[in-house]
Parts: sequence; C-alpha cells; structure tokens
Amino acid sequence: MKIPAIQGIIDRRILINYNVDEQTIRNFLPSPFEPKLVNGKGVAGICLIRLKEIRPSGLPRQLGISSENGAHRIAVTWKENGSTKEGVYIPRRDTNSFLNSWAGGRIFPGVHHLAEFNVNESNGNYQVAFKSKDGTSLSIEAEESELWNEQSLFEDLACASEFFEKGSVGFSPIPRTNQFQGLELKVENWKVSTLKVRSVQSSFFENEQLFPKGTLKFDNALLMRNITHKWNGLSKMKSP
Repeated sequence: MKIPAIQGIIDRRILINYNVDEQTIRNFLPSPFEPKLVNGKGVAGICLIRLKEIRPSGLPRQLGISSENGAHRIAVTWKENGSTKEGVYIPRRDTNSFLNSWAGGRIFPGVHHLAEFNVNESNGNYQVAFKSKDGTSLSIEAEESELWNEQSLFEDLACASEFFEKGSVGFSPIPRTNQFQGLELKVENWKVSTLKVRSVQSSFFENEQLFPKGTLKFDNALLMRNITHKWNGLSKMKSP
C-alpha cells in the first residue's frame, strides 16, 4: 500500500553536503542502489527541514502540524523496468515530533528517531542542532552568502541546484525486511541559495566505522525557504 499524499510548507530547508570516496559509498549502500557520482565522488549529506501545515492532501491547512526534522541522504541511481532512475537513499531520519516518530513507517516513510532540536535563526545566521535518544547528533553554524565554495565538486550554485532538484525521490529502509518505502517530493517554486558554513558536526558521517578517515569531505551547504510542496507515496521497492 502506498503512503498517502501529504502537503504543506517547507519553512526552512538546509542541505549539508559531503563528497565521499566511491568505494566507501558503494560498501555502505544496499542493493539495488548505486552511488550517483560527480567527478568520481559520491554525494551524501543531511537535510535539516522545518515543516509547517503538514497534513494529508485535501485537508485544510489549519489542521496541519509543524516539526523540525533531519534526514541523512545519499544520492543514488537504480534500475527500474529497464530504465535508470535517480534519487536519494535515506538510511536515517530524526524528528522533534512525537506524531512523526509514531507515524514513521506508517504514514511517513522510514523510522523517525525522536530527538531534541535546538534552533536559532536571525539576520541570515543559522544555528541548528539535534541529539536523538540513541546519541546521534548534528550541529551546524552557517550564514547566508553569495560566495560558492571553490573546492566543491560542483562548478557553481546552478550546477548544485540542478543536481539536488533531480533527487526528488527518496527511499527509506523498512526494518527487518529487504524492502524500502518511497516518497516523491513535488515543489512549486524550487530555489536554493548558498550558505557559508562556519562549523558542522555529524556523529553519523564522522563514524569512522562507516566512513573511514579521509574518505569523506564537506562540500557545500544550500538553503531553501518558504517552499510549497507535496509528497506523494510510491510503491515499495524490494532488494534483489
């Protein structure tokens, strides 16, 4: 059964992106996913997203809920009916919403770990951090900027924007099965801008058992604000 369509507002979305050694990312990904490469490197990261007015499609916005959420993502491709598809594999999700945590895997795809979020945003500066009950943590301090990181895999902001816009389909693992739940993001006004990162820490991506030292490097950070969107559930995917 597909997850029902969900709609609302992306009030704020920060994409923290890393480039990763190709073999390391291949070792991490389950079948049927393959890394989507840029200049020979995999692309992984965290989406920090504040949602507003989230409700099943068709219901009035007054019935919607708000939440802070984090999703760990890896850009991937896979074969489907003889064609190559692209999107993201999402191994972990975190949320400050008890409802989202309960609904994860039922209404929303993937297990949502309950976490405490601390957010401070003012005058183009962003401080976002969370820590979940199992100890997984993340923090970022950044500011709005028009400067692009010259060390990035991507030539400029436009190239990065196009890459991440194509990653609109996400699959999350269903625990204790060989299946994945899928969701497709539809936005009415896709637009990203650049964030200059002063500091970033991720216990997930800094876990050297998953990503050995030297195989992962910070690449760039992007910002989205006030995006009307809809999520459409997809059929489950099975691992071969």
